[in-house]
Amino acid sequence: MPIQHIKILVADDVSDSGLQPLREAGFVVEKKTGLALAALREALADSEGLVVRSETKVTPDLMDAARKLRVIGRAGVGVDNIDVPAATARGIVVMNAPDGNTITTAEHTLALLVALARNIPQANASVKAAKWERKRFIGAELQGKTLGIIGLGRIGRAVAARARAFGMKIVGHDPFIAPDQARDLEIESASMDEVFSRADFLTVHTPLTSETRGLIGAPAFAKMKKGARIINCARGGLVDESALYDAIKSGVVAGAALDVFEQEPPPPNHPLLGLDEVIVTPHLGASTTEAQEGVAVTVAEQMRDYLLTGALRGAVNVPALGAKELSVLQPYLALAESLGRFQAQLVESAVREVRLEFAGEMVELDAAPVTRAFLAGLLRDVSARVNVVNAFVIAEERRITVTTSYVRGGHMAPAIRTRVVCEAGEQTASGTVFGIAAGEREGRITEINDFRIEATPRGRMLVMHNRDVPGVIGRVGTILGEQGINISAFHLGRRERGGEAMAVIEIDAGVEPGTITALRALEEILTVREIALT
Repeated sequence: MPIQHIKILVADDVSDSGLQPLREAGFVVEKKTGLALAALREALADSEGLVVRSETKVTPDLMDAARKLRVIGRAGVGVDNIDVPAATARGIVVMNAPDGNTITTAEHTLALLVALARNIPQANASVKAAKWERKRFIGAELQGKTLGIIGLGRIGRAVAARARAFGMKIVGHDPFIAPDQARDLEIESASMDEVFSRADFLTVHTPLTSETRGLIGAPAFAKMKKGARIINCARGGLVDESALYDAIKSGVVAGAALDVFEQEPPPPNHPLLGLDEVIVTPHLGASTTEAQEGVAVTVAEQMRDYLLTGALRGAVNVPALGAKELSVLQPYLALAESLGRFQAQLVESAVREVRLEFAGEMVELDAAPVTRAFLAGLLRDVSARVNVVNAFVIAEERRITVTTSYVRGGHMAPAIRTRVVCEAGEQTASGTVFGIAAGEREGRITEINDFRIEATPRGRMLVMHNRDVPGVIGRVGTILGEQGINISAFHLGRRERGGEAMAVIEIDAGVEPGTITALRALEEILTVREIALT
């Protein structure tokens, strides 16, 4: 089809100047914002491209009305308003602008940091109320203070670079940043607990996942020095708002600056809004003219290149595979992602190298999508923008070496063997796809650190390394039973009788830290860790 006949609908208020790459390429660009659903469906009927921000909800029904739709561009980072799996199933590429808000969010973090240190919003309100209260608003200098950063992705690094200009000491935690890389960035790498205990100011820049929700909560506040201050410009939910209120009221935390909330907008009676020590902004991290234009230009250029040449940049999903190929690869993709998530929760230090070994049926298949699936699972909690398309890019950014190899003729070899090398050593986890019923195939974990075991990678589980002596299983079951934790399955592997054993215990609910502590206190237990694959 001639370029001038390719229509792109802009359904939300996107910067007009940012859309110029599409217009200059000769596409028909129609900007129609605020359309009712029926009108939106009609406008999309002959559109091959759709540009949105966060207002338009791109549902399966809407995509079904857009028979010609080939690409959806989100002028921003999050794609929560787009049903990405539905788009993939329909062969529609979804793109975003993952780095468009890096600088503006970092700058807003620094703005809140300074405002928090010097009580600027409170002093401004006081003067406008015809008061002159200089002694009331005595602040704190940033020079020589320690800024703790949880999450050293692009935004966290940009914050660190700018905070150094204030003469601050930077200490950060990110399990996927190697110490030498942190040194290159002039950041002192430390454990999360050490960051909590040393920080005068603490800022968090991680994605919001089931593992990071409430990351800055009561246990974290209990480790902080009195008078610490908290900044959150990342995601609502990373900071436990109830625990933050208690920490401020008790005097442990001197103040907080929040750009995001668990519920947005927060209710008028939200306890934190009533505290003078808390300053807030209405999710302004990405709200600058430059950022809005930048994300529009980025997504417009990406859509232009895809529609003209098929080049893919900034995609958050994988182009649809043929039905036959997908049916063969799908169980391996699911298994690889689960193995990646499994490994990510076992490592205790920065990942330096990943080695994948394929055998059996996988030798004849395209291993690249399976490798991407493993990396996406491994790096899932490292960056909000990680996906199966850009997993290799994220790994390269983190200086993680990725190698693959094949085992031919090894009938007993697992289909996928993964080896993760980190600062503390290396660990392995393997899996194979089994046919469990007519037309159904399921991946299972078959080995952990050379212990043969068979477990389905799903739900919540405890991974336990213990001495193979009588009574261990009973004592573990008793502790879990006393805490009301039901065991749904118990998988045990050992090398020889009386040596060491590995167990995967499937449980119906998460366990409290005290339960893990009680298990680790057993003399026979060498290590135990909770894994969530929900």
